[in-house]
Amino acid sequence: MAKTNGKMIANNKKAYHDYFILDTYEAGIVLHGTEVKSLRMGKCSIKESFIRIENGEVFIYGMHISPYEKGNIFNKDPLRVKLMLHKAEINKLIGKTKEKGMAIVPLKVYFKGSLVKVEIGLAKGKKLYDKRQDIAKKDQQREASRDFKIRNLG
Repeated sequence: MAKTNGKMIANNKKAYHDYFILDTYEAGIVLHGTEVKSLRMGKCSIKESFIRIENGEVFIYGMHISPYEKGNIFNKDPLRVKLMLHKAEINKLIGKTKEKGMAIVPLKVYFKGSLVKVEIGLAKGKKLYDKRQDIAKKDQQREASRDFKIRNLG
């Protein structure tokens, strides 16, 4: 289980809406100097991204790191893809994703010390009625907190 205790760069709220997150892992990301500078400025998006394992290596697709403005010739392609995980974790993820309905999605991108980490989650897709139930729960919690707040103030 991964714990985030650094500066948050990007968060994927849509993943929590579309999937049940069963397990989380912390992965390193292969970056170059100007990409780290761009991340320090918060220029990263993981909304529509997903993760695949190919030939024993983990790749993230659709993650966009904007080019560093002052980087000139040292800027790299904004759609960088390679992640770093332990071999045992990769093998476990391969086994789990063979099951029907399982996917690997990025949840957060953050700094842990001077390193950039990606929290990835093993996820199972939600059906439409599951999403409706989650929305209904959030509405009930919001109304309950409003009522509690009104009672305590009044």
